[in-house]
Amino acid sequence: MNPTTPGNRGVVVAVRGSVVDVRFEHRLPPIYSMLRAGSEGGIVIEVMAHLDASLVRGIALTPTQGLARGAPVEDSGGPLRVPVGKAIISRMFDVFGRAIDRLPAPVDVQWRTVHRNPPSLSERSTRSEMFETGIKAIDVLVPLERGGKAGLFGGAGVGKTVLLTEIIHNMIGHQHGVSIFCGIGERCREGEELYRDMKAAGVLPNMVMVFGQMNEPPGSRFRVGHAALTMAEYFRDEEHRDVLLLIDNIFRFIQAGMEVSGLMGQIPSRLGYQPTMSTELSGLEERIANTHAGAITSIQAVYVPADDLTDPAAVHVFSHLSASIVLSRKRASEGLYPAIDLLQSSSKMATPGIVGARHYQLAQEIRRTLAQYEELKDIIAMLGLEQLSPDDRKVVARARRLERFLTQPFFATEQFSGIKGKQVSLKDSLDGCERILRDEFKDVPESALYMIGAIGEVQKPAPRPVPRQAAPPQAAAASAA
Repeated sequence: MNPTTPGNRGVVVAVRGSVVDVRFEHRLPPIYSMLRAGSEGGIVIEVMAHLDASLVRGIALTPTQGLARGAPVEDSGGPLRVPVGKAIISRMFDVFGRAIDRLPAPVDVQWRTVHRNPPSLSERSTRSEMFETGIKAIDVLVPLERGGKAGLFGGAGVGKTVLLTEIIHNMIGHQHGVSIFCGIGERCREGEELYRDMKAAGVLPNMVMVFGQMNEPPGSRFRVGHAALTMAEYFRDEEHRDVLLLIDNIFRFIQAGMEVSGLMGQIPSRLGYQPTMSTELSGLEERIANTHAGAITSIQAVYVPADDLTDPAAVHVFSHLSASIVLSRKRASEGLYPAIDLLQSSSKMATPGIVGARHYQLAQEIRRTLAQYEELKDIIAMLGLEQLSPDDRKVVARARRLERFLTQPFFATEQFSGIKGKQVSLKDSLDGCERILRDEFKDVPESALYMIGAIGEVQKPAPRPVPRQAAPPQAAAASAA
């Protein structure tokens, strides 16, 4: 597997859960070196600190059952490495680069360290391009950036993983790049279901999956993001391909770092987070970049503890993103899927110079209409819709129709909802919103706009025939004469 340099041996002097202290007599292994212990080197330890001239402290990336004081330890001679190359496409790996899809290990691969520097400013591209997803609410109001980072913020059960799965499905169709899915601390059934779904959809030949699941030690979950990013950098820099990197869930990366920090005895900062959270997150996020060779576009699910967007984890992730898609539990409870909070979500791409004047003005008009509706909700709840002025009633009608038009049936949920998934082009999405704002559908019931694709699918009611008036008696008598 990984190349090793035998000869530098040490002895375990203490084991406290995942924290292992090892004494070396001759040469101290550098920080991030991988140490191997146990039968056949099955227990892997990453050096995190030098305690003195002969003692190192490391975090185990595997369970430490059976490891005892006095056990021999061997220095592998380098940091954690993962395989890169064309042979890894359509495969599923763990943090050590071992295939976990029950297929033979890939051949003809290179092994690269997961600790790499971000591209320098001179290598980065300054061009801003829009990244179309086929999801109406995102493309119209929160356009994503090619080579940028977008976050999906939401609490438990509001649809982050479903939205990520839908974006993968829509991307593969019209993107000739590679998709890399990185599962950090997620449930094993989600990984297995995703693998099966991607295989059934025929998109696995352009995809790599890397998992550090929920029950693995914190050291393993902390490094799996770096492993996936190293694979993504190979396709960007060597193959000159665009890469879509999906991370589910970046909060679990911060959480694993918090566990590692606690195990290493560091004093926690606010709300128990590690004092080095900002540095650790930046080390991962800054490597996701758009260069002259290609682009890594990243979409990251971010679990928000207790739906609190002021939580330090959410605040630190926000600072790295070019687009923030906030998922709302209230909208999910109303059945408005995808449950995107259209007023809290934002994107730096939504400027006239990038998306164009028409798109920008339409998005502003939609936001203005929805904001006015939000202000009127209290009056409607207390006094009823009838107490509003005619103009305000028109605003409410437009806003409610816009909210329903911006829902969409997903391919990822076909088996649950029974509604066939739809992918909508940006042009069709903008046309639909523009026609709703012009009151073309004021006579159409709101339900006709719910869970449809393009606006052309709306069935307008047929005009009612005007009843013929009966002729007055004098005219009837005259005609009879």
